[in-house]
Amino acid sequence: MSSRRAHIAMVGIPAVSHVLPSLEVIRELVARGHRVTYANDPAAAGLVASTGAELVPCASTLPVADHDWPEGAIEAMDVFLDDAIQMLPQLRAVYDADPADVYLYDIGAYAARALAESQGRPVVQLSPAIVAWKGYREEVGAQLWGLPGADAFRAKFARWLAECGASTTDVDEFMSTPARAVALVPSAMQPNLERVDTGAVTFVGPCPGDRAEQGGWTRPTGAEKVLLVSLGSAYTRQPEFYRRCLAAFGDLPGWHVVLQVGKHTDPGELGVIPANVEVHSWVPQLAILEQADAFVTHAGMGGSGEGLLTGTPMIAVPQAVDQFMNADRLVELGVARRIDTEEASPEALRSALLELTSDPEVGRRASELRARSRAEGGARRAADVIESSLG
Repeated sequence: MSSRRAHIAMVGIPAVSHVLPSLEVIRELVARGHRVTYANDPAAAGLVASTGAELVPCASTLPVADHDWPEGAIEAMDVFLDDAIQMLPQLRAVYDADPADVYLYDIGAYAARALAESQGRPVVQLSPAIVAWKGYREEVGAQLWGLPGADAFRAKFARWLAECGASTTDVDEFMSTPARAVALVPSAMQPNLERVDTGAVTFVGPCPGDRAEQGGWTRPTGAEKVLLVSLGSAYTRQPEFYRRCLAAFGDLPGWHVVLQVGKHTDPGELGVIPANVEVHSWVPQLAILEQADAFVTHAGMGGSGEGLLTGTPMIAVPQAVDQFMNADRLVELGVARRIDTEEASPEALRSALLELTSDPEVGRRASELRARSRAEGGARRAADVIESSLG
């Protein structure tokens, strides 16, 4: 229990991959006796309720239900900006009369930082992804701002910052350089780690908790090895890829396969399911990874982090956004093989699996990274950092 009971407000976006990483941190803050409110779209109400925090319903315009995101980077960023612009008045309607002692915010919830700065309150970013490093603006930002539509986007963002009362008016700084951040990812996944400002950023690793509410999974009797195949929650409309996985791993001697296909793929599209494969629209991923010998993943940061946390060798099949970079990083770390979707033939998938799981060096590196990830402190360390911002 903290010696000071504070009002801590978390502001998130309704994408599951952004909500799940911080839930255990919120739960830990509630357990320490703080009053925690959580502003998010009502679609996230069930996840928020599990932490004991009080939901502050704020409608989001992000296309998380149908995943109908724009293809261009600037266009996608504009969707987040538009959401922030319409979100800020909703937050003000609640928090101007009941301000938090400290605001926490997801990387996509720009409105929270604007609100905190306009109120002169501390603010801490909870990042479910990599963070900016010294030189990021020149190395990455320069490429981004050279894209079509970038000038208009920056002008729009700058106008909003000037109008909403934020004290940070530089667009680059506002978007990528928080004064304080807690990175909910393994530091091993961070590019240019040596150039990250550790005075501003604390890496605590994944914070999964026990996830008892998600149920468990029992390794079948007689299964010598277990393989989990999952493309996460957003990029699961891939029936052809799943059919290739069935061809690659179906009836593979000694292997039991758990295949998660998501809500957008009908198992009936997959044809005959081999006897050693179980197919589900959703699975308790962490519970399976704790018992698995290998993991076929889209290399989202959540899945990548859980693979490292459990010491599970991975076949990375990236689908979008940061997953290509994550896949390459996992390969660099010595615990994965990358196979792009168009190259993921049954033969390539099967060969990668057998090579990974028979290489003792992969096993050694996976064990090392498992220990390193678990030593970073998780939710308790994250809560300590947040409490230190209270003064």
